[in-house]
Amino acid sequence: MKLHLLFVGNKFIHNVPLREYAIREIEKKINYINEITYFKENDNSLFLYLEKEINISAKFIIVTTKQNFSTIGKLLSTVTGDNQILKENMLIPSNSSIYEDGSYLLEYKNSTLNVMHVDEMQELPEILMQKRESNAIIHIFDEDRESAYAILTPIAQMYDVNIDILVLVDGWLRVDVESKKYGNISKFINSAKQLIPNNLIAASNIVQYIIETLSKNQKKVSFAESCSGGLLSYYFTKNNGASKMLDGTLVTYSNELKENWLGVEHKTLEEFGAVSAEVVSQMSEGAMNVSHADYALSISGIAGEGGGTSLKPVGTVFVGVRSKTKHKEVHLNLKGDRNYIQHQSVLFAIKMLILVDKELFF
Repeated sequence: MKLHLLFVGNKFIHNVPLREYAIREIEKKINYINEITYFKENDNSLFLYLEKEINISAKFIIVTTKQNFSTIGKLLSTVTGDNQILKENMLIPSNSSIYEDGSYLLEYKNSTLNVMHVDEMQELPEILMQKRESNAIIHIFDEDRESAYAILTPIAQMYDVNIDILVLVDGWLRVDVESKKYGNISKFINSAKQLIPNNLIAASNIVQYIIETLSKNQKKVSFAESCSGGLLSYYFTKNNGASKMLDGTLVTYSNELKENWLGVEHKTLEEFGAVSAEVVSQMSEGAMNVSHADYALSISGIAGEGGGTSLKPVGTVFVGVRSKTKHKEVHLNLKGDRNYIQHQSVLFAIKMLILVDKELFF
């Protein structure tokens, strides 16, 4: 059954952090949102939308402001032929089956609606919509999509599950696994792990998995970033427990700071340029020397328009990884706008961290 997320209120259009917070919390509980629709206050099309859509079998989560909360309840009561009553100091449709502070669940025909309110600097109320489908996520490294399908399809059929394979970046696949009526996801994952033991990680959040693995083994990592501007660090610090394994990050845009903070040699910068394998190698070495971490990642590249040349066009990025015993640098030619290039760079760096010590991570 498809899940539709509706934001009602101007602030959800313009206040991006608030909107993204709500989406993150919903995805934690539900996993997958099929459609997101935005309505401004007093948008008359919302009534027509609900009148049409809730007659189709679907699930809806409506996020609005506290000010508009009772208005949405009145609208739903009109559409469903109900009336509002006072429950727990909230005006909500009388047919609401479950309700908590700031949230209620309404079932109508074959549709289920969860209405909740949230405003700035507030916590999202309880999500009352229950996840019905059984699903899981696995990550596969150093395999292409076609090979992964060839390996996984027979066992997916054996254990009655559906799989959907997405390419995050070259050499990193995300596999969404959904159980059918009699499916067995755990047996599917165990069989897949036996077939590709050194390439598969079963984890919905791969960064959280890295954090937990490094913390459990008392390992540390540090970062040296240039074009990613601290984004690599953010990928980790937005997750719980990052402080246990992250020593820190040095964002060095200028050559001067690459030299002074990371110990990159002036001669190396002059001969090869800041965007080069040689420089990211010395950046990762410098990050390890400063922090005494067990691993280091480094990124330097040209992410934005106007910074490229014929030899190093926009999208030229070098990523380095270093452990106590080895290091590796890769040259990437990425496409997209500045933000997408930055995110791709970070994903490559995360992939390289996992692959530099397969014995630990797999």
